[in-house]
Amino acid sequence: MAHDPHQCDVLVIGSGAAGLTAALNLAERFKVTVLAKGGLDEGSTAWAQGGIAAVLEPGDTFEAHIEDTMIAGAGLNDRATVEMVVENAPAAIQRLVELGVPFNMDGNALHLTREGGHSARRIVHVDDATGWAVQVALIRAAQAHPNITLVPDMVAIDLATSRHELRYSGAGKVWGVYAVNRATGRVELFTANATVLATGGAGRTYLFSTAPKGATGDGIAMAWRAGCRISNMEMMQFHPTCLYHLDVKNFLITEAVRGEGGRLINPQTGKRFMADYDPERMELAPRDVVARAIDAEIKRDGLDYVHLDISHMPAEFVKGHFPNIYDKLIGLGIDMTTGPIPVVPAQHYTCGGIVIDLDGRTDLPGLYAAGECSESGLHGANRLASNSLLECFVFGEAAARHIAANWDDLPAPPPIRPWDESRVTDSDEEVVIKQNWTEIRRFMWNYVGIVRTTKRLERAAHRIKLLNEEVADYYGHFRVTPDLIELRNLLQSAELIVRSALHRRESRGLHYTLDFPETDKVAQDTVLVP
Repeated sequence: MAHDPHQCDVLVIGSGAAGLTAALNLAERFKVTVLAKGGLDEGSTAWAQGGIAAVLEPGDTFEAHIEDTMIAGAGLNDRATVEMVVENAPAAIQRLVELGVPFNMDGNALHLTREGGHSARRIVHVDDATGWAVQVALIRAAQAHPNITLVPDMVAIDLATSRHELRYSGAGKVWGVYAVNRATGRVELFTANATVLATGGAGRTYLFSTAPKGATGDGIAMAWRAGCRISNMEMMQFHPTCLYHLDVKNFLITEAVRGEGGRLINPQTGKRFMADYDPERMELAPRDVVARAIDAEIKRDGLDYVHLDISHMPAEFVKGHFPNIYDKLIGLGIDMTTGPIPVVPAQHYTCGGIVIDLDGRTDLPGLYAAGECSESGLHGANRLASNSLLECFVFGEAAARHIAANWDDLPAPPPIRPWDESRVTDSDEEVVIKQNWTEIRRFMWNYVGIVRTTKRLERAAHRIKLLNEEVADYYGHFRVTPDLIELRNLLQSAELIVRSALHRRESRGLHYTLDFPETDKVAQDTVLVP
């Protein structure tokens, strides 16, 4: 007997690695509803090419993985979090093996690949499409579980809190969420004793991004509006190598191409330019270093892209290691075994987010968060390659464990007011949304991108202020649509990024500003309080 998805024990918003891990860990005891904004497999997890980092090789140590993570994070990481995640990594991999994820093997052991910033081979993978294999296995397990109800095409608008109780209260408890059903266009209320935000990042605030189209910072914006602190939103990771192609906007060329010998070349001069920026580590320098180098080459010579070239390696080696990328590129008329791949940096990962503790708890009672929407202290000022899926598994499980252990302190929801649509009409000008959407992504790319200045950030802040008035007016008058919800969250995310960037008067990790090129002695989180 399936439960009514609108009234469950635990509500999970997001159906990627973090959300489904939480759901599967809770379903033994509780009725769980999982909401997805679109299809169940449309989030970032399915796109993750690289793999999952874990200490599995003889001679590799937890200490080394911790150290690599801290170095990449430029001192902003929380050491206790890093230790917890790294030490739980091998067990997380083991559970995925049990779920049937077909990791590449090397004899009887898992095959490990190497990526930038790691001092050892420690990335388990499924060819070059790890995320897809993980997503498939998690959905399969969730669909098979009688206590989990998966509800696709539900676009969350706002958290239902104590303010929405029939008897208004300022207690700040979270009781679930209001969401638009894409099929009917109506707003539905989902309530639960505990709610887990696993809504992913805010990458689509940028013009060029490897994130799927749904990455509009919904959970971060909803949590902020409900009263959660948000931290380190200025730490936006740009992946150095996104395919430059006019028809294909967000195809990532994994880090591992550089790990296995790929070279970065300036197409105008023919020069392998990483020698000028980081002669020791070259193409295996951390992502922020490589992204800034490419950005500098592009800006200096007025290029549209640079070349990533692995064609000096044997063709069979390249096809064997990167079958999916090879096939995709061949379909676009690019043969990576005989020539270079045109690449540009693109927004790739949101290191900041909703402040959580080691149990995945946010500042609001009854609300948890895990994965890219959260700021756990794992990534600091720059995420180490392949630590992202890992964070999803460890914190999805941590949140589930805390909910189960403290179930008696999580009361059932009181009566909540339904959504009020009496004062609104259908919108007559969708073009407004499209225009604002494009504008945000363009000024964020130009003013709040890889290299920043105070003046550029102030220009962005000024535009956000104007757009805020326009969007608030629009939101007040018209019936909510998925596009309007995303625009509102996108704008809120952009504002949090710009506010955080203006607050940090130094350069550290992913936040690089020409006005404050030095790094302060003491690392401090940027914490915004609503």
